[in-house]
Amino acid sequence: MSAGSLSTAQNFSQFRTAVSESFVPLQVTSDRPQPFFGRIRSATADEVHVTEVSASRHTVERTPELIARGDRKYFKLSLMLAGNGLLVQDNREAVLQPGDLAIYDTNRPYSLVFDDDFRNLVIMFPQHMVDLPVDAIAQLTAVRMSGREEGLTGMIVPFLAQMANNLDHVSGTAGVRLTRSAVDLVTTVLAHQLDLDRGAGNGHRALAQRIRQYIDTNLASVDLGPTQIAAAHFISTRHLHSVFHEQGTTVSSWIRERRLERCRRDLLDVLLADRPVAAIAARWGFVDAAHFSRVFRAAYGVSPSELRSRRAS
Repeated sequence: MSAGSLSTAQNFSQFRTAVSESFVPLQVTSDRPQPFFGRIRSATADEVHVTEVSASRHTVERTPELIARGDRKYFKLSLMLAGNGLLVQDNREAVLQPGDLAIYDTNRPYSLVFDDDFRNLVIMFPQHMVDLPVDAIAQLTAVRMSGREEGLTGMIVPFLAQMANNLDHVSGTAGVRLTRSAVDLVTTVLAHQLDLDRGAGNGHRALAQRIRQYIDTNLASVDLGPTQIAAAHFISTRHLHSVFHEQGTTVSSWIRERRLERCRRDLLDVLLADRPVAAIAARWGFVDAAHFSRVFRAAYGVSPSELRSRRAS
């Protein structure tokens, strides 16, 4: 976990390099590269990158060519703190002013245009950390969510703004808990925007949400599977499989990913440092320790023990 870094660019070329190193590879251009000011403050905890960017006018683009170079899929949440910006993705445009939030997907082309000096907070996190279907979140990319109004967005914006003002604290065990809370809050706002928490009068979508909640509640059960889930919701297993097929996944894959995410969180939790890896795996339904180690490494690129060692280092 990074204790934080600061990069102040002396010219536009340095800033352009720092942007790609701080996020994913990006194309950065400016019609006014001189004089240019750019400062990037960042901290990383639990795969979540929290970055404050202050800079002069410029344009950022995530092109298909740059996307093809990487295999990690991230979401980025932008909170405008000062100035204005224009986010474009999925044939939508969002004009962002101070207090506005917007989410975008690094696995699809997007652009950000800043016409003048600005300051914003960017939280970048792997897509697997969000327990919502990716295709559902795609409905919200480049959609302005105002934090200046009453409601959930207005409640979390001050918390996120304080993270920008206190990046030095986004490290170590406290940083893991802070970034985890931030991602959970963002997930809550996204679900609310999509009306997933109320079903929005759509019976099919409400069923999918109830099933996901049921799975999360019963992750520890070794009997959790299509038959049990379908019976609990009075539907056929065929209907159940179709619900997840529409989300671009399968029942088994969803359960495995949610279990792995819970295990990853526990392995990074200092309060559980004395608990054996096998016990954490069993707590979330992985009864075969060797199998757990294999699927964990396949998902995160490291073994459970290696992840725990990184937390301690």
